Amino acid sequence: MSKTDLYTLGLTELLKQESRLYAELYVARVSVQHKHLYKVITENGEITAEISGKLAFSVQDKSGYPTVGDWVMVDRTQSNAGHAIINAVLQRRSILERKAAGNTQECQLIAANIDTIFICMSLNNDFNLRRMERYLAIAWDSMAIPVIILTKADLCPNISDKLSELHLVAPGVDILVTSSRSQEGYAEIMKYIDFGKTVAFIGSSGVGKSTLINCLAGTEVFVTQEIDQYDKGRHTTTHRQLIVLPTGGIVIDTPGMRELQLETADLSKAFADIDQLAQNCRFDDCSHQNEPGCAVKAAIETGTLLVERLISYQKLQAELNYQGMNSRQLEQAKIKRMFGSFGGMKEAQRSMKEKNKRK
Repeated sequence: MSKTDLYTLGLTELLKQESRLYAELYVARVSVQHKHLYKVITENGEITAEISGKLAFSVQDKSGYPTVGDWVMVDRTQSNAGHAIINAVLQRRSILERKAAGNTQECQLIAANIDTIFICMSLNNDFNLRRMERYLAIAWDSMAIPVIILTKADLCPNISDKLSELHLVAPGVDILVTSSRSQEGYAEIMKYIDFGKTVAFIGSSGVGKSTLINCLAGTEVFVTQEIDQYDKGRHTTTHRQLIVLPTGGIVIDTPGMRELQLETADLSKAFADIDQLAQNCRFDDCSHQNEPGCAVKAAIETGTLLVERLISYQKLQAELNYQGMNSRQLEQAKIKRMFGSFGGMKEAQRSMKEKNKRK
């Protein structure tokens, strides 16, 4: 039986050293995640696994469970005696996560131990600057490096205009333009995928992630079809999956995200332009609404900053601040946001008193 070189999957000496803390267990990497079962790649190949009862009992929330890309410790390297048991998750060097869809306060892990995040957005009906800002906020927070991949260039008559708009909301981020018909940009993508490095693909459903991965793999890993009348591809990824490329790189495909709520985010990097302007505001706690001497509002007035970008920044900032609050805390926070941090507290307090009198 041929052995799998786990170093080609991204295993490092630091992880190898940590794995020695677990006697009689074997290191493996999670390649597929289903609801209750996983697939892991060991030195003897890919096998099915499940987490141990001890591990399930010890984790505080879902972030403690394994996800695709995790390095884990299992009790076997072959599946001839049933499912392998995952006993521990090794330390992550990066983690991509979002708030779970719906009203729950739980987070959903997307991928772990990734070096680069390819944020895929098509140049047709899917093109959305505000959504891209959300993707960048979680990508920067993950500790991986985001790269924007624009797909379906053959369907866009004004690519230069789209790029100009995108550069305004993605300062310092590399942007690649691709087309599956002509394979434009595919060679540029390969420059980001090195031996032992992991790249995660994220984006809305139907933007062409699977088509890109098929091309990089040199085979049809995923069955895809031509776009439909709504300008969307017909293949839908239903679960996260890790794929080893012939070149030695690793890619992780993820399901399309219809809803992207923030669990954590790095707004200082995703909105670096606003963050830099804010350093010149008169007040350190400036909310960029009613305060005098606001450098951000001045930039909007001179046309160097779009008001839509500030609104998006404030919306995401509020979304993060509101997490975990009860109804009364939410009410107070929203009033403070409405009136601003300077000169607005008296108005907020009066509003609260009047509202309490009516109750």
